[in-house]
Amino acid sequence: IMVSASVPNDTTFHPSTFILLGIPGMRDQHIWAAIPFCSMYILALVGNGTILYIITKERTLHEPMYLFLCLLSITDLVLCSTTLPKMLTIFWLKSHIISYQGCLTQMFFVHTIFATESAVLLAMAFDRYVAICHPLHYASILNAMVIGKIGLACVVRGLLFVFPFVILIERLPFCGHHIIPHTYCEHMSIAKLACASIRPNTIYGLTVALSVTGMDVVLIAASYGLILRAVLRLPSKDAQFRAFSTCGAHICVILVFYAPAFFSFFTHRFGQQVPPHVHIVLANLYLLVPPVLNPLVYGINTKQIRLRIFHFFMGRR
Repeated sequence: IMVSASVPNDTTFHPSTFILLGIPGMRDQHIWAAIPFCSMYILALVGNGTILYIITKERTLHEPMYLFLCLLSITDLVLCSTTLPKMLTIFWLKSHIISYQGCLTQMFFVHTIFATESAVLLAMAFDRYVAICHPLHYASILNAMVIGKIGLACVVRGLLFVFPFVILIERLPFCGHHIIPHTYCEHMSIAKLACASIRPNTIYGLTVALSVTGMDVVLIAASYGLILRAVLRLPSKDAQFRAFSTCGAHICVILVFYAPAFFSFFTHRFGQQVPPHVHIVLANLYLLVPPVLNPLVYGINTKQIRLRIFHFFMGRR
């Protein structure tokens, strides 16, 4: 492979660098493939940046739902920014090389922020459940201190569960293998290069996916199930329609976040028949599509934020 010529022949326990190939089988299309990815990245930056600016500026929006939306926008910005800039340099500048420590750092942030965002989506589902099913107790249940603790718990949980990934990678010998058929560094892509058993990596990764992220999905589904049950009891058909449309949009975004992520995760372990380029494209989409959609569904779909965006762009304060 052409890019390997510039990398020293490193046969030590850990290579000094890795090579990120990009999308396998699509190297000739990298320049063109970068255009939609770059466009989505810009949309994610603008959308989430706008949401953060409006909520922090408007004191009337300093309520639980909007504070959770702020946290979601921050995680979205970090999530796509951990991978997209490097991926674009691979596609446009053919800069395939990444240092060993840089690769582990990227892996750590990708998985930590994904786990954090999953927890934030669960917190937002709980927020909607309390607002719709227990409206009289909403302010007392979700006060500023509780929201702060929930936000901290989301981040700490991600850090605690993902840090062992770094330890599991550090214990592996690579025997000179340093070519990763991916656009970014993630746990199993790195582990598969090792010349030793990766069974602990596989078992721990599976445990985290099913017990942490899987439990988030179950609890989110339960929250929206209870919300829909409450909505069906509303006397007004118009109120039912508005609640259904809001919940439907939220569920669609949640599916877009989790479905490609679980597909990518299980493909690493059981999907040998899946074409590599399909796997890698989907692995990129679950890091990029939610940051593009979340400001639209959770933000612009909300009347108060929509009005302030309109006033902001029309120049009226």
